[in-house]
Amino acid sequence: MPQKLGELKKGQSGRILSVEKDREGDGFSDERLAQRLMEIGLLEGSQVEVVHEAPISGDPIVVRVRGALIALRRNEANRILISLAQSSGG
Repeated sequence: MPQKLGELKKGQSGRILSVEKDREGDGFSDERLAQRLMEIGLLEGSQVEVVHEAPISGDPIVVRVRGALIALRRNEANRILISLAQSSGG
């Protein structure tokens, strides 16, 4: 089941399924933000892992994707749908 990247906790990972372009009310131009996210490497099919959450609020988060560390606000990360990786703990 697809999950939003912004809902993941530190240490969780998955594969990017899509970047949403039609959200309203978050103060960002839909196409412009989606384009920016893709330009910085958040592409469909890429593996992504949450490696850091800010203390207290947990916002922003830092993700590792395509070898790069990228800081994202949770509302930006919530536009990215992922397929959660299976945990090794079963």
